[in-house]
Amino acid sequence: MPTIHYILPDGSTRSVEAKPGANVMETAIHHNVRGIDAECGGSCSCATCHVYVDKAFIDRLTPPDEMENELLDAVAAGREAGSRLSCQIIVGAELDGLTVRVPASQI
Repeated sequence: MPTIHYILPDGSTRSVEAKPGANVMETAIHHNVRGIDAECGGSCSCATCHVYVDKAFIDRLTPPDEMENELLDAVAAGREAGSRLSCQIIVGAELDGLTVRVPASQI
């Protein structure tokens, strides 16, 4: 199974195995990763699952759609080049080792 590394605001890392086909948000919720609240349950309508994707993985992701882009423009932590909603990142073998940083404002 692919491994996802969640870097928390305190600098610690939570590395968890993800089921292929699950999304990064679901994986965080199932493993109690702090800072990924997912208030909307993954329906791409709240941005409480915002993460910063490590630049080594950005090109492996499908680009955000219009709805995700609009939500990312309004995130509390501020949008960066690697900003994504973790509910929109589907895990597959190509994302093994994916590293995402949880914004401090979400803790």
